[in-house]
Order: sequence, then structure tokens, then C-alpha cells
Amino acid sequence: MYEFIKKNIYLIILFIITLSIGFLTFLTFIDKGFINLTDQNLQILLILDIILLGALFVFIFIEIKSAIKNDIDKDGLNSNKKYITYFGLFTLIPSVLISIFSLFLFSFAIEKYFDKKVTTVVNNSYELAKNYVDEIRNKIQSDIVLIAFDTNKSKKFLNDDEIEYRRFLNTQKLIRDVDEIHIINLSKKLLFTSLKDDQIYIPPVDKALNLVLDDDRPLKIINAPKNISAAIMRLQNFEDRFLYVVKYLDKDISKYLTESEEAINFYYTVEEKSTGIKISFAIIYIIVVSVLLFVSISIAIRFSSRFFRSINNLISASASIGDGNFDAKVPEVKTDKDLEKLNRNFNLMIEKLKNQQEKLIINERHEAWGSLARKLAHEIKNPLTPIQLTIDRLKSKYASELNSKNSENFQENLKIINNQIKQIEKLVNEFSDFARMPKPTLRKNDLVILINENIKLLNELDKSIAIVFVNDLKQVFLECDKEQISRVFLNIIKNSIESIQQKSENNSNFSKKITIELKEIDNQIIVVITDNGIGFGNFKNNVKHSLNPYITTKKNGTGLGLSIVNKIINDHDGKIEFIPVNEGAKIKLFFTK
Repeated sequence: MYEFIKKNIYLIILFIITLSIGFLTFLTFIDKGFINLTDQNLQILLILDIILLGALFVFIFIEIKSAIKNDIDKDGLNSNKKYITYFGLFTLIPSVLISIFSLFLFSFAIEKYFDKKVTTVVNNSYELAKNYVDEIRNKIQSDIVLIAFDTNKSKKFLNDDEIEYRRFLNTQKLIRDVDEIHIINLSKKLLFTSLKDDQIYIPPVDKALNLVLDDDRPLKIINAPKNISAAIMRLQNFEDRFLYVVKYLDKDISKYLTESEEAINFYYTVEEKSTGIKISFAIIYIIVVSVLLFVSISIAIRFSSRFFRSINNLISASASIGDGNFDAKVPEVKTDKDLEKLNRNFNLMIEKLKNQQEKLIINERHEAWGSLARKLAHEIKNPLTPIQLTIDRLKSKYASELNSKNSENFQENLKIINNQIKQIEKLVNEFSDFARMPKPTLRKNDLVILINENIKLLNELDKSIAIVFVNDLKQVFLECDKEQISRVFLNIIKNSIESIQQKSENNSNFSKKITIELKEIDNQIIVVITDNGIGFGNFKNNVKHSLNPYITTKKNGTGLGLSIVNKIINDHDGKIEFIPVNEGAKIKLFFTK
């Protein structure tokens, strides 16, 4: 979600601005915004709405086009484009229909809102509230006349006695059903009152007092404090004295009247600007629907591209495998867990197919070379015996007949022939061994013991070479053929010894060392053999080529040793890796427990 917001930050800002201007236009139409309601202001706002809406559409179009180019066309999968098109249409069509229906419904609601019956109810509710307040104000005007009459008549009786005045005013208060009665002078100073606490007395406004200075009629004070109806009247029998009467209205009546007045003003404002309100509502609705459509289509593109990219990768990889390319891999992309698992399993399947193909090729190659080796061994071994017998006859027949000088040359030549025959016999024996490699007999064997036995044996070949066995495990058991696996270690370590010896012929000033590491990780046993000899020589760019029979880097090698090692490891469902290093070579053996 954060990446989506970050990627579309400018679109989000434009959407917020456009939506804000749309709401401002609506508020201005109903005269509730901070912009004055004038034709010029409305015209500016509507033009601004159209410009921003156009910019929003252009921006959405560019973003969707970019998303299609990057996430759909990039993958080039027709089904991806098809499903995105369907999703877009199934999102767009209902949204457009809902928009049209909503605008129609809003227009219908506005029309019903200004129905004659509704208008009558609105007007009557305001009139009722207004008449109620007017009635109370008119009543206090008649009440003050009666109170003034009684006060004028009781002038002598009252005789400016405060106690008598208070008793009189309280009586009038009860009789006339008013809340406060005050007698004030010209300066609005309180002379007598019905209040128990004079501190809460609120004097009338100067304008009201001035109006009754020379007029004996009562005056309604219509701008009295909130929830109060008041009246003032000059007392004729008193000099510069005035009667000020207050009646409390219902505590909510003023609020109701104000609210009713605001409501009716709002009602007629809306009625007058109904067309503009419809336009602003349509703009706001189009903005919201457009952005929601963009979000839904963008999310659809994003998730479908994640899904179809994985499918497309699988299709491409399977096509490559069909063409025989087992090095093809499905790219690891971030997608749904199930698809990620499918990608991993597909890659594992490719790896297994590749391993099986390699094993099949190795087996076929070994069978072919084995068949050739058997024939060569047979064809070469047959004439060796007659040749050896002939040499023995020549030696016994002619050795005594030759002089000392010729006899010595004769013996030397026979010796050379014998040595070559032995070399051929050795080669024939290796051919036979290669051709007769039996299937492994699997038993539980401790590799620690096997490696130590081979190290002990090979240490006798060259004691100047240090063979270091790095192992923290006391026992490492593997189901294997003891003789064959022992031959693997023997051949590889022997090759390392010969490689170091060959290097020392030109440079003896280096530390001769072979390191053997034995590790057990999960269900896998790993043996790493590293030496600082001549390395893989000409084969370091294509190390696997050295596994082919009769390929060797040694002067007197037959090239069968690593081929036999490779076949044994292959028969044990293992794997061998050759890793060139700066000084020497590294070989890794992998076995599954």
C-alpha cells in the first residue's frame, strides 16, 4: 500500500485538490462557504473545476497507460491483457450505470425537496414559531400597561417605602405572570425591583429609554437579550420614573426560532441555486468515481500482472525445457505464496530433470566407453602373450651367440620392449577395471574411518606433503559401497598428490598441502578436498570435460581415474563439483543421507 501511495503521490494530491474545489463550489452555491456568492465567483470556480477534472482524467489515463505498458505489455501474455480488459469493463460499466442512476436519483430528490407540500410545511413551521414569540411580546406590552396603571394609582400608598414597593411588585408579578418588574430612573438606576438579588438586574438599552421619555405609550424591546421579552413605559404620576417589565421565554424558543429562520433561508437558497448544486454534485461524483475506477483498475493491473507474470515465466521456462535447455530457471518474483511455492517447485523439478539427464548421459557415456574399453582390452591383451613369449625365446636363443658389446645392446632393447609391454598391460588392466565397474553394494559405512584409512595409506607416497583432515564429527554414516567410495577418496587424493609433485618439479619453494573437510548439513554430507598443485590446467574454463575418459592433465595418466570417480558418485546418487582456485584446485563431493 505504501508503494502504491508513493508511486501515485501526485495523482493523490491532484485528486484532493480537485475534490476540495468541488466541495467549495457546492458550499458557495448554497452560500455556506468562505467565498461570497456572486456570479463571477461561481464562474471562476466552475472553470477551475472543469480544468482540474480534465487534468485528473489526463493524469489517470497516463498512469493507466504506463501501468499497462510496464505490467501487461512487458509480460506479453495475451490472457493477461484479456483478463485486465474484462476486469476494466466489468468495473467501468456498473460504475457508469450507478453514476447515471445516482445523478438521476439526486436530481429527483432535489425536485421532490422543493415540492409545494414541503414548501408549505417549511413556511408554516417558521410562522408558528414566529407567531408564538410575537404573541408573548404583545402580551407583555398589555401587561406593562396594567402594572403601570396600578402603580400610578398606588403612589400615595407606596410612599417610596421599599418594603411596600417590594410587596406590591411581587404581587403584580404573580398576578400578571411576568418574571421581573423594575422601577428605574432616568439614568436606568434601579429604584425598586421584584428581584431578591439586585446584582442580576440587566438595564434596558439607551435607545429604548429615550423613545419613552416624552411618550406615555408602552414600548416593546424586541432586541432584548436572548430568551427574554421586555417592555418599558413611563410612569405618569411619577417624575422621571419608568416601569421596566421582563418576561422569560421558553429556554429553547429563541433557538428554535433562529434555527427555523436559518433553515428557511437555506431552503430558499438551495431552491434558487438547485441547478448549480446539481452541477457541483455531478462534478464531485465524477471526481470520486474516476479516482475509485483508477484505483480499482490499478490494483487489478498490479495483482493480475503479479499473477500472470508468474504464469508467463512458467510458460517460458517450460518452452525452454521442451527445447532441451535444462539451464532455464523460473525467476523468483514477489507474488502470492502459492505461486511462489509453484515457482520453487518448478525450479526444483528442472534441477531434478537436469540431474537425471546428466546421470543418464554419464551412464550412457560410461556404457559406451566401457564397451570400447572391453573391446580394446581384448584386442590388445591377445597379442601381448605371444609377444612376451617371442621375446623370451629371442633372449634364450641369441643372448649366448652375441659378443659382449652386442649382447649388452640386445639386453637393453629387450628390457625396453618388456617395459612397454608392462605399460600396455597396465593400460589394459585399467580398461578392464573401467569396463567391469560393478553396481554398488550399499551398506552403512563411517566416512570418517574411510577417509582416515586412505590418508594413512597415501601419506606413504610423499611424506613432504601435509594431508590435513578437518572434521568436528566423530562419526558420519552413509549408505554406500565401501570399496567404491574408498576408491573415490583414493583417486582424488592421489591426483592431488601427483598435481603437487608435478608443480614442485618447477618450483619446490612452496608449502605442499592437501586439506580435506567433512561437513554434515541437514540431510547432506559434503566432502571438500583442496590442494595447492597445478590445478585444472587447460580445463579450468570447462572443468567437467576432465570427467570424460582418457582426458588427463598428468604426464603419464590414462584419464580414467576421474571418469571412474564420476561413475561411482553418480551410482551413489551423489554430485561432484570442480572449483578452480588461484593456487591449486578444489573438489566438492555431495552425498544425500
